[in-house]
Amino acid sequence: MLPGGEPSAPGGPASRGDGRRTGKLRQVADWKRGLRRVLYPAYEARMLRRMPANVPKHVGVMLDGNRRWARSVGQDAAQGHRAGADNIEPLLGWCEEVGIEVVTLWLLSTDNLNRPERELVPLLDIIGDAVEGLAAEGRWRIHPVGALDLLKAAEEATREADGMLVNVAVGYGGRREIADAVRSLLHEASAKGMTMEELATVIDVEHIAEHLYTRGQPDPDLVIRTSGEQRLGGFLLWQSARSEFYFCEAYWPDFRRTDFLRAIRAYALRDRRFGA
Repeated sequence: MLPGGEPSAPGGPASRGDGRRTGKLRQVADWKRGLRRVLYPAYEARMLRRMPANVPKHVGVMLDGNRRWARSVGQDAAQGHRAGADNIEPLLGWCEEVGIEVVTLWLLSTDNLNRPERELVPLLDIIGDAVEGLAAEGRWRIHPVGALDLLKAAEEATREADGMLVNVAVGYGGRREIADAVRSLLHEASAKGMTMEELATVIDVEHIAEHLYTRGQPDPDLVIRTSGEQRLGGFLLWQSARSEFYFCEAYWPDFRRTDFLRAIRAYALRDRRFGA
């Protein structure tokens, strides 16, 4: 606007001033991005050098915030899920780097299966493509966790891999898992000819644990959730009874190696007393 309140002509002093300010803002943003590219690798290397030895053996990750990330950058939900899928392989590399043995990735909950078909079908395709890509690497053993058979081929293809064990939770809910474990236990007892009274006399927590989707694996030492949400939402309800939790503000597609190393460092510095 001109001083008298009249709109300035295109290319006039005010519009040229706006253009200069926008250009300066872009220059500042580019400078900050460049500075981060220089400083973050040095910062990450320093964190690795000073990382305590007691890193977790099993890390669970709730990959949350794809849709909100998409909205924040003006994209649709499918683009958000693709960006999230692209961040899975880097995460597994970071886990290998610090010596983690088991990773559980929660990609889709039982509640998510109620999403509209126009979103759910592309999402399942994106998940399928992402897991096929992980299997093609041949570095990690893929173990499906949940109610869907979507990932059986990936499990078979990586059965002999000698890298990390990667649980991929699709169509997963913690309550469903516990119900399935109890159902499996009852079937096993019935096959052995046990009565309900006999089973009730001997059953303990270890009997149920032996029928979970993750049976034979260590419980997660650390659970990470992105996007700023601070709740479990049904993730590994049984197994996480003694887990440490780390909540990160970044949406999953923006979760960086720096964020991961901070989570591992925070875990390593905690005094885990297990109720003692």
